[in-house]
Amino acid sequence: MRTFKPYAPDQMYLLPPNLAEWLPEGHLASFISDVVDQLDLREIFISYENGDDRGAPPYNPAMMLKLLMYGYCTGKPSSRKIEKATWDIVAYRVLSADQHPDHDSIAEFRKRHLPILAGLFLQVLKLCRAAGLVKLGHVALDGTKVKANASKHKAMSYDRMGKTEAQLEKEIAALLAEAENVDEEEDAKYGKGKRGNELPKELQRRESRLIKIREAKAALEAEAKAVAERKAKEVEEKLAKRAEEEARTGHKARGKTPTAPNGEMAIPEAKAQKNFTDPESRIMKDGASKGFEQAYNAQIVVDSKAQIIVAAEITQESNDKQQLVPMLVKAKENLGSVPENVSADAGYFSETNITARELEAFNLHIPPDRQKHGDKALPDEEKEEKAEGLSVADKMRNKLRTKSGHQIYRYRKAIVEPVFGQIKEARGFRRFSMRGLEKVKAEWTLVCLTHNLLKLFRSGRLQQAV
Repeated sequence: MRTFKPYAPDQMYLLPPNLAEWLPEGHLASFISDVVDQLDLREIFISYENGDDRGAPPYNPAMMLKLLMYGYCTGKPSSRKIEKATWDIVAYRVLSADQHPDHDSIAEFRKRHLPILAGLFLQVLKLCRAAGLVKLGHVALDGTKVKANASKHKAMSYDRMGKTEAQLEKEIAALLAEAENVDEEEDAKYGKGKRGNELPKELQRRESRLIKIREAKAALEAEAKAVAERKAKEVEEKLAKRAEEEARTGHKARGKTPTAPNGEMAIPEAKAQKNFTDPESRIMKDGASKGFEQAYNAQIVVDSKAQIIVAAEITQESNDKQQLVPMLVKAKENLGSVPENVSADAGYFSETNITARELEAFNLHIPPDRQKHGDKALPDEEKEEKAEGLSVADKMRNKLRTKSGHQIYRYRKAIVEPVFGQIKEARGFRRFSMRGLEKVKAEWTLVCLTHNLLKLFRSGRLQQAV
C-alpha cells in the first residue's frame, strides 16, 4: 500500500508559534515589515497624542501601514479585501500579528493619514537612491489615464444642466403651488396651526437635484473663468516677447497679434461636463482603450537605471502639455539634482515649455511631432543644432536627428511605459479607491511608493540602502 506524508488537520500547533516563521525567508511581506520599521513615522504617531482616550484603543499605525503597503503591492487596495486577507492569507496574518482590523478601521486609517503616507514617498526614494537604483543619467516623463471612483454616466453637460435646472424650477414651483392648495384645503378642514408632515419625497428629490446641478454649474463657470485668466496671462507673456523682438530687430513681428480673453465674460463650453459622484474628476480619452472614461491624468518621471519613479502627480487636464515644467521641477526637488538627459513624447512639446527658465539646466529631448517607427539618425546634421535663425521646434527636430539625440530618445518608451504596465496590469490598479483631487493625488503617490518598494525588494539591496 502506498505510504503518504502525515496529514492531521486537527493537530495542535501545526504552524510554528512564532509568526515570523510562517513565511519563507526573503518573503515580500517580511521585506515590507522591515522597511516600515525603518521609516520615520513620528508624524503619524503624534497625530494620536491628543486623541480621545474613551473607547477601544486604535490599532498600531505601523501594523496598519504594513497592511496597506502590502495590499497596494499585491493588488489588494480595497479595505474589505485587506480585512478578509488577514483571515485567509498567511502573509497578511503575519503582518497584522494575527489581529483583524475591520474594513472601516482600515479605510479610516488610510483616509486620515493619506497626506502623511504620501510624504513617505521621499523616504522610500532615498532608500532606492542609496541602494544605487537611481543614477539620473536619463529620466523619461509620461502620463496615463486612471479611472476615477465614479461612473461617467453620472456626469452632465453644461448645456443640459441649464435645461434641467429650468425644468426642475418649473416642477418645484408646480409642486409648491399644489402643496399650498392642499394646505388651504386642510386648514379649512382641520383648522389653522395644525402641524403637517415633512415635504413630499418628490419635492425633496427635485430640490436636492437642483442644488447639485447649481453647484456643478457654478464649478464649471469658475473653471472657465480660471482657464480664460490663465490664457490671458500666456497672451501677455507672448505680447511682451513680441514687443521685445520688434524692438531688437526694428521690424514688426509676423503673424496675427494674439488677443487675451476676458475672464469675467468667460462661460463654459456647452459640452463641458461635471460628474456628480466625483466632481473633481474629468471625462478623458483613454489612449489604450480609445474610449472616453471618467478619470484623472496620472503623471510620473522615471529613472532609466531600475525604473524607479522619482516624481509623481495627478492632474485634471487630459492634455499633457502643461505638465512638463512642474513634473521636472518636482523631480529636481525630490532628488536635489538635475538628470543628464530628459525625454518625453510630442504631447509635452511647446515653445513655452522648451524655453522655460525653470528648465534651463535640463537637456530636453521632446519632439515637436509624433515620431515614426524606424526613423534613423542623421549624424551629419549635428552641427545644425547651433544654426542661427531656426525656430525652437526646428532646433529640437535637428537635435533629435543627431546620433546622440536619436539614441537617447529611442529609449524613452522602454523606460517609462513598462512602469504603467507593471502598475495597471501586474498589480491591477486601474481605478482609484478615493474621490476628490487631493485624496486621489495622495493615493497615486502611495501607488508609486509601493512600485518603488517592489523594485527595491527585487533588487535585494535593502541592506545596502541602510
